[in-house]
Amino acid sequence: MQSTESTALDATSIRRIVFFGTPQFAVPTLDALHAAGRSPLMVVSQPTRGVGRGRRRQPPPVAAWAERHGVELIQTSDVRDPEVMDTLRGLEPDLAIVVAFGQIFRRELLDLPRLGCMNLHASLLPAYRGASPIVAAIREGETVAGACTMRMERGLDSGPVLRCDQLEIEPDETAGDLAPRLADLGARLVVRTLDLWEAGELRATPQDHDRATFAPMLDRSEGWIDWRESAPRIHDLVRAFDPWPGTRTRLGGETVAIKSVRRIDGDAGDASPGTVLGLSDEGFLVAAGTGVVDVRQVQRAGRRAVSGGDFANGEGDLVGRRFDPAPVD
Repeated sequence: MQSTESTALDATSIRRIVFFGTPQFAVPTLDALHAAGRSPLMVVSQPTRGVGRGRRRQPPPVAAWAERHGVELIQTSDVRDPEVMDTLRGLEPDLAIVVAFGQIFRRELLDLPRLGCMNLHASLLPAYRGASPIVAAIREGETVAGACTMRMERGLDSGPVLRCDQLEIEPDETAGDLAPRLADLGARLVVRTLDLWEAGELRATPQDHDRATFAPMLDRSEGWIDWRESAPRIHDLVRAFDPWPGTRTRLGGETVAIKSVRRIDGDAGDASPGTVLGLSDEGFLVAAGTGVVDVRQVQRAGRRAVSGGDFANGEGDLVGRRFDPAPVD
């Protein structure tokens, strides 16, 4: 039987830190460490790659932070590289802090720092282990989200939890809105975890693996709207997939991106799912499997996003037409 009894961690000095991270989500933690006098000895990030339509080469936000602050930087697509491992070993780190790094750690790296590796994960573990916890929380209609620090082990986000904190998800909040709030929450959490660890006031609590849920990497094919779903489910999907991979549907054979919606506590009557029922103050109303969705922002391929009202006006006879009710294969 799995034990969930917590274990006290001994008081210890944590000064020699190596930081692993890549996207903007990790930058507030670096800022918080720096402000607390705990700047890392070294930052490890993914390589610089082309971004945007022009594929302009731009360093990841974490790499850019290291360069701005004069912190030694390694950019690697394979953290298992012997040269990388030798460099890290030579630093004799007390602890590695990992925030959205994007690579798997093998046992040799997990055991390299004196105190092991600590991860900041953007969920209330054991819920939503994996690559997309923020998206998963919104998609599943959660009203509370959070972040946890945990000691890393070989399993996927399965290590003992050190500290957690949480915040409320706003009714129309998107993943793009929630991510920076959780990044700031997590940054404060990391510093607090280190302070308590040094003071000998921290405990590590094993996760209840039987309660674990998972949030795998997103696939763009998941972004098709199924109008047969309930209005709340469609609303949550659109919020969760903003800004990426986005949600879309088809109207008369044309793919249309649905950028923003509100759910309406109304009744679509006998209308088939996907049918445009009428206009709203800023958009247009669409029948869902149960309930009604108010479409507020729409974007055609190659065009800028427009309000639902402007889209409806451009169509002229939109009311009564029907979006394809089921996802496109």
